[in-house]
Amino acid sequence: MDKAIILQNLDKETLSQIVCESVRKELETVQNSKSNKDSEELLTRAEVCELLKIDASTLWHWTNKGKINAYGISNRRYYKKSEILESLVLKK
Repeated sequence: MDKAIILQNLDKETLSQIVCESVRKELETVQNSKSNKDSEELLTRAEVCELLKIDASTLWHWTNKGKINAYGISNRRYYKKSEILESLVLKK
């Protein structure tokens, strides 16, 4: 039997629930794939400074105090975007 015919036989409330559940699952899938991609993204010092709108000296101090973790390869420093966002604290 055709799916369109089956859907036509459903009442509006049931059809609405099916559509809402389908959309919710799709949104969760997109959000999970996006968050996984963003969480492992590495940022340079310049990108972190631009993201947080701070000076490079501030980033250096925060890194040395352990407020933000830095990862290095040779003399280059990288920061995980997820860790940068997690280090932000809500001030009341």
